[in-house]
Amino acid sequence: MRNIGFADAAEIFVLLAGYASWLAYGRKVSKDGLWGVCKKILHRCWKIYLFQMGLVLISLLSIYQWRRFWVLPVDFLEPELAHGYSIAREIWRLLLLDALPSNLNILPLYIILLGIFPLLYLLIRWRWWLALGLSFLLWLGVNIDPWFNFPNWLDPDGWFFNPLAWQFLFTIGIYGAITAGKHHGDFPSIPWLKWGLGLYLLFSFFEAFPWEYWGLPDLRLLHVSVPAKAYLSPLRLLDVVAIFYLVQSSGWAKRFSEGKIGQFLALYGRHSLEVFSLSTVFDLWGRLMFASWGESWTLQFVVNCIGVSLLYILAVYLDKKRTKAKAMQKANNS
Repeated sequence: MRNIGFADAAEIFVLLAGYASWLAYGRKVSKDGLWGVCKKILHRCWKIYLFQMGLVLISLLSIYQWRRFWVLPVDFLEPELAHGYSIAREIWRLLLLDALPSNLNILPLYIILLGIFPLLYLLIRWRWWLALGLSFLLWLGVNIDPWFNFPNWLDPDGWFFNPLAWQFLFTIGIYGAITAGKHHGDFPSIPWLKWGLGLYLLFSFFEAFPWEYWGLPDLRLLHVSVPAKAYLSPLRLLDVVAIFYLVQSSGWAKRFSEGKIGQFLALYGRHSLEVFSLSTVFDLWGRLMFASWGESWTLQFVVNCIGVSLLYILAVYLDKKRTKAKAMQKANNS
């Protein structure tokens, strides 16, 4: 996505995390109680944390073993971790999320955002405009002073995905779920707003597309520099919000999601943590291959086809396992 607009998959992930959190937890408070929902959130955060630690371990071992047989750039991993000379002494930093490797920084953000969901829920129920306003002011403050961030031993700038800024997108996702719930799952369709956001996405496409990489004439209008990702700069925020509104207010998108292709893609999403984690490992292995063997079209094609296929096999297996568990539970209850 970064080749066709200012925003990329990270923004979509966080926005949908907020949206899904309301569906999974916000709507169940009336049934399970706030404490019951909090326990479910804590359990989910713990599971995500364990997956994060597993990914860290697999990544470090993969890189160390790869270096034994093939040459890698010195900066392929942070110098503090690349050769393991201080990892035993600083392991506590990894365990406490005080050291976040550059390719393993999205799940810690998710833990923080999910952890603050109960507070957001209470604020929304009390004064929805206050919750949105405070979230916006915090995002604005970080954009004014990016040094306002969580510490990261591996990066003096702090967490790459600054939670104090990205929480605003998470909050927007929550409000999106609430709004869609009031309109049968869709956003109200406002023609002039659609045209305005569509034009902005067209502008974003021309500014972000890698014209030079493809050997094409540069068609950028303003030559805008790449908007900062760490603290979710306004151009990136507007880009993902525009996509969100246009998709959620589109009848065509809804029909597509209910069709065969849409349901095929939804299979991955129903097991997002497992699929994401395995894809992170495949991504690392693919980059190791590209760094050592080159980035030929053939290798890229093979790596992506194998990766997508194995992710599908995993999703199908987990889906069948979940269906079987529900059937057994239903049988036991009856």
